[in-house]
Amino acid sequence: MVLVHGYPESSHMWQPVLEPLAAAGFRALAPDLAGFGDSEADPPGTWERHVEALERFRAQQGLDRVALVVHDWGGLIGLRWACDHPDVPWALVISDTGFFPDGRWHGLAEAMRSDQGEQLVDTMTEENFAGMLGGISSIGPEAAREYFKAFADEPRRRGQLELYRSGEFSELAAFDGKLAQLGVPTLILWGADDAFAPIAGAERLQRELPGSELVVLDGTGHFVVDDAPERYAEQVVRFLTRARPDTAR
Repeated sequence: MVLVHGYPESSHMWQPVLEPLAAAGFRALAPDLAGFGDSEADPPGTWERHVEALERFRAQQGLDRVALVVHDWGGLIGLRWACDHPDVPWALVISDTGFFPDGRWHGLAEAMRSDQGEQLVDTMTEENFAGMLGGISSIGPEAAREYFKAFADEPRRRGQLELYRSGEFSELAAFDGKLAQLGVPTLILWGADDAFAPIAGAERLQRELPGSELVVLDGTGHFVVDDAPERYAEQVVRFLTRARPDTAR
């Protein structure tokens, strides 16, 4: 399994999920995207470059077929990677993201993409960062400290802007129908009160992916893994244990 985090998080978000997955017999790998967590920046931090890095990671780890678990920007990166390498995924777990050519950026993303972006990332303090995340999620000081590593130096801060400014949703028109063509078991696991990627996106994904399963976790928002790690892990283990082919055991 490969678990790909979103913004502004790191692999730390997956820690409460990894142990239950291991106990269920899965080998679960959760890399830090370049410029996040303990991974150094690798300029330019563009969408396409992150997709390429994910494939390099798979090759370096010697992984053949994988179940892909994605959240937020991890979805835009990971699902694009999956479409580019359709023989690799044997299952998908998609959380609180989008993969639609008519998608729209939320307010914070618009600010990152605008000429306000530099001021936003350069003036962010750990205290303000923790307060912002704590106000909309269950992210506590320890996790916020880990996530704030993305602001540790200028290359990391610039990488955030490069990511948000590097692509347009319209580029996803080239991937129209390709997720469905993968034909793999898919769990759409969503936060009920997501203000950044509303539940309508989950319902649309379910319509576009025949046979997919939608599970909504009550009392959670956009940062669904941080908000309910035990329930999230339980659903992922349940789904992948049932979906796992003999060749992936």
